[in-house]
Amino acid sequence: MSNLELPEWPYAFGSPSVSGNIKTQVDDFIVEEILSFTPEGSGEHAFLYIEKCGENTEYVARLLARHAGVRQRDVSFAGLKDRHGRTRQWFSVWLPGKQDPDWQVLSSENLQFLQIIRHARKLKRGVLAGNQFRLIIRNCQGDMTCCIKQLQAIKQFGFPNYFAEQRFGHHGQNLNKALAMFQGLSVKREQRSLYLSAARSFLFNLILAERVTEQTWQQAIAGEVFKLHQTNSVFRSENDDGNLTDRLISGDIHPTGVLWGKGDSGVSNDCLALERHIITKHPALMEGLLKAGLEIDRRALRVIPENLQWEFYGDNLHLEFRLPAGSYATALLREIIRTSS
Repeated sequence: MSNLELPEWPYAFGSPSVSGNIKTQVDDFIVEEILSFTPEGSGEHAFLYIEKCGENTEYVARLLARHAGVRQRDVSFAGLKDRHGRTRQWFSVWLPGKQDPDWQVLSSENLQFLQIIRHARKLKRGVLAGNQFRLIIRNCQGDMTCCIKQLQAIKQFGFPNYFAEQRFGHHGQNLNKALAMFQGLSVKREQRSLYLSAARSFLFNLILAERVTEQTWQQAIAGEVFKLHQTNSVFRSENDDGNLTDRLISGDIHPTGVLWGKGDSGVSNDCLALERHIITKHPALMEGLLKAGLEIDRRALRVIPENLQWEFYGDNLHLEFRLPAGSYATALLREIIRTSS
């Protein structure tokens, strides 16, 4: 079977007319996790809010496990963060009946402990309220007026909620490893999860790309399932009495695309036909995900960033915004600027 290649996903507001450099310096990319709850102050799990530079999430998790003398699976985090840039994220370490070790021993130029507190339950994947970003794109060249118009459109209408390239690995290697795994390649448990996510994300992006091409990624089509803003709640409405349109315009609800797996996708009519048409074009991925036993889910087709602000300082573009958990800053950036690290 030939390898799959990642396409250039279609743009919502025209292709970017500006180029620039991102992550030139550590503080060009700053992201802060925002928990959806407040740790209680007591319990078996040590919650650590860590600022890291030049280290990836899994490396820090291994470091914490070794220092605490626990299994790696006893260390949890809400999401993966890029090693490039300055990231502030939460970890939890299960320490039943144990005192905290001296965490500050691990402090270095690249690792700082900003907060240490206890909680009754471990930190689970995806429990963030969102992520706050502060970015600098340097040496911007091109049509700045067009760039600003695109930023204004994103502020008002949002941007397509694509899974970004890091989900698929370098040159899409995670996606093609998923194909190999479905054909019988034996992989470790951690890799299996990574490859299944890549396969499912690819199918979602294809569906979203079709909706962007048809200009329905921020509108309802027949048989649509909607997601409530900043929640995991989804619902289907058979009739649009005008209220749905108003809620879509206000950003209260969003159209969704399927995250393929076993079960009922919930959609019907045009929406079902579109999703089925895309997914059946990739039978190896479709069948592989079904056999893997993943439950079907829905993901919002668009993201409306909160408090999106921008300013040009000379040829440097400064951006600040907040995104819900699971959405990518790089998916926003690709809409306005061609970047290189």
